[in-house]
Amino acid sequence: MNAITKSAFDVSRRRFLAGAGGLSFCVALEANGFRLVPQAQALSAPSTMGAWVRIAPDGIVTILSPGAEMGQGSMTSLPLILAEEMDADWSKVTIDWTSADAQVYGYTMGGRRLMAIVGSRAVMMYFNDLRIAGAQVRKVLLANAAEKWGGDAASLRTEPGVVVDPASGRRLGYGEIAAFAKVPSTLPAITPGELKPKNQFRLIGKDVPRRDIPLKVNGAAQFAIDVDLPGMVYASALHSPVQGGEPESWNDAEVKALRGVLGTVRLADGVAVVATSFETAMEARSSLKVSWKKGAKAEGYDSEAALDQTYVKIHDDPNAKAQTLDSKGDAKAAFGAAAKRYKAEYRSDYGYHAQMEPLNAVARFNAAGDQVEIWEGTQAPDTSRNTVAKALGFKPEQVVFHQCYMGGGFGRRTLGDCAAEAARVAREVRRPVKLIWTREEDIAHGMFRPQSFQCLEAALDKDGKVSGWTHCVVGDGGGLLSTGIRIPYYQIPNQHIEARGISHGIRLKQWRAVGHVFNVFAIESFVDEMAVAEGMDPVEFRFQRMSISPRLRAVFEKAVQMSDWKARRPEGRALGISLSDRSGSLGAGVAEISLDRASGKIRVHKAWLAIDGGLVVQPAMAKANIESGIIYGLSSVLHERLTVKGGAVEQTNFHDYLVLRMADIPEEMHVAFVERDAAPSGLGEIGNPWVAGAVANAFFRLTGKRLRHMPFTPARVFETLRA
Repeated sequence: MNAITKSAFDVSRRRFLAGAGGLSFCVALEANGFRLVPQAQALSAPSTMGAWVRIAPDGIVTILSPGAEMGQGSMTSLPLILAEEMDADWSKVTIDWTSADAQVYGYTMGGRRLMAIVGSRAVMMYFNDLRIAGAQVRKVLLANAAEKWGGDAASLRTEPGVVVDPASGRRLGYGEIAAFAKVPSTLPAITPGELKPKNQFRLIGKDVPRRDIPLKVNGAAQFAIDVDLPGMVYASALHSPVQGGEPESWNDAEVKALRGVLGTVRLADGVAVVATSFETAMEARSSLKVSWKKGAKAEGYDSEAALDQTYVKIHDDPNAKAQTLDSKGDAKAAFGAAAKRYKAEYRSDYGYHAQMEPLNAVARFNAAGDQVEIWEGTQAPDTSRNTVAKALGFKPEQVVFHQCYMGGGFGRRTLGDCAAEAARVAREVRRPVKLIWTREEDIAHGMFRPQSFQCLEAALDKDGKVSGWTHCVVGDGGGLLSTGIRIPYYQIPNQHIEARGISHGIRLKQWRAVGHVFNVFAIESFVDEMAVAEGMDPVEFRFQRMSISPRLRAVFEKAVQMSDWKARRPEGRALGISLSDRSGSLGAGVAEISLDRASGKIRVHKAWLAIDGGLVVQPAMAKANIESGIIYGLSSVLHERLTVKGGAVEQTNFHDYLVLRMADIPEEMHVAFVERDAAPSGLGEIGNPWVAGAVANAFFRLTGKRLRHMPFTPARVFETLRA
């Protein structure tokens, strides 16, 4: 459930659908509108059981969810973990958002409390905390039931939603206990032995329907773009075409004279137009004539020239500054003693997040101007809240944050930059404001996966085993370049891995699986090249020559079995294989492809992916996420390419920034989990990193040619075939 703030007399399409869809909701009037809550809950006052749980006397349990919901199911899976430990009756559980308070609702990472849902870490990072929170509530319920009956809490047990006295057969529902419960200000401590063993799980590991799906189907789910406030106006922004530029002047009087335009607002790197409707704001935005200040760092930057020439020079320069990312043994000595040496280079282009919903946010100030409300779909509500506060010179507690659903995030929605702009505009015009970036603006002023140049070298000893390994990645983006470049699953004794950075002034950001996409592509293509050169099956080469870890061997064996790896394929098709690695999860994937030599188009017909992700809390949800990652990976590998000329992004919309279409989705996608007794690891991004390597390796088996530059567009396919 989530807050829906609307004018009292505004019956919108979504409101109508919510009522007509047959769901049992009661509309409770709040300060400025409505709140959709389950009918039973609206009739009784809940008892607060710590920060995470409210239990009403009628037995309805409300669990707060810290997980940003962007279609991956976190808003269901996280409360479910807590519900498991408190033994809640899932049919009586309703879900609401937490506040944007990381000190209360954040997980701990690197000594900090954070709420960002990135790196497919929601379940992984919150798993233990939510189990403990659920066990604490259960312990409080048992203690109160024992006091009511005059017995010992240790003699009682729970069933879903009920405390039971096995000796007498007495039963007390959680709602009954909530009506009289004494809840300590500090909930009781929980030892590991008090948590449920795996064989007693009722919810974890079982498939339950996602709670957000009905709301998205019937129109009740609130995205920030749906919010409608009394007196609200609309804004659209135009940012500097050269990234990092600033506005100098613009035709303010001319734009203000347009019918329905309320004004313009200077932003740090652009201009916002405010109007009575979004259509009017769009029209006025197209009338803006802005003079941009010169001197932005990105001015004159040519991404293709940088990748083809500058990055190569940096790699070849022995005096270029390099950051050692990993080092084991003595790589120099291994290469000096090598019986054979291999070397290869790879490239990848910038990638845009291409989320379905462009950035948007709603901001409203109180009458005194010392508090602002924000409605935004964000992956990091704590960060967004702090970003807005900083932009306004406020303290975080002066920002009331309303989390909303997201139409895709993929790493882009973690900063609160659009929300901060909305807040600045709302303060300027003294009206509630909905700011929406156009798709063109979302691309031009986007934040991208960095492009990269990579050089890999390997040394084979006299027995043919890989004894030395070096890998250098060149590009902009700091840590964004280095994820996935370390190879602990190939236990090569002598390694040296480094990054060489250069800054262009281009906005860069985490992107689904970040650097794993291009780093795993380079690593797994290179391994395949060595296998071919050694006359070996690529799987056997990994097993015999790469000092493969038992965990990686297990997923490769599963992928081989799933795909029937050695079976003959139809004419014109071939298989490629690659590992996949992200957020503690490990996988191996196989792709079956064909090539239309007339058009240069690669088609992936089938995909098999075996994954070790530890304990899988919600298998069906996890598989859906992984399938999404496969599709997202295919899109980036076969189509998605962003270029910069003169510091400005060349692509403007989906007609020239191409994404995978429905007709190109694989006919079959098979996902299997390799069981291992371990805590959950991240599964939302593991479907992506293996795709490029597997497709490139399959392409070689079809054509005898190597694809070394991602994405594998038809033009690059033709160029490769001609080489």
